Amino acid sequence: MAKWLVKSEPFVYSWDQLVQDGKTCWDGVRNYQARNNLQAMRKGDEVLFYHSNEGLAIVGIAKVVREAYPDPTTDDPRWVAVDLAPLQALPRPVSLAELKAEPRLKNLALIRQGRLSVCPVQEAEWEVILELASRKPKI
Repeated sequence: MAKWLVKSEPFVYSWDQLVQDGKTCWDGVRNYQARNNLQAMRKGDEVLFYHSNEGLAIVGIAKVVREAYPDPTTDDPRWVAVDLAPLQALPRPVSLAELKAEPRLKNLALIRQGRLSVCPVQEAEWEVILELASRKPKI
């Protein structure tokens, strides 16, 4: 099973909104690399939910509940959407600063390609992120 990360500005669509909705269509992606990542997602894949612009932190884990289908926000057949459902909030958010400070995450796509809204996460990176989410924050 592959692992992924999606980014959303919390004032547009937040983790709390996903939890409240129970499921959402992840649409509106207009970057070819991010689109290719959506197309590669499979039902059951787990997805880190990252708040961009405000918060700058990974806040929860979702799962893919419907694989790629035509994006309902456009008539252009090049673009796709997937459906995501919440699995669980992280014990605590993991900030971008923490991610950047962790040497084991130096190749994390979120750091290397900061503008990419849908990106893969390697299994080892996933485990490090979950480890960081379980730690007490540094003061």
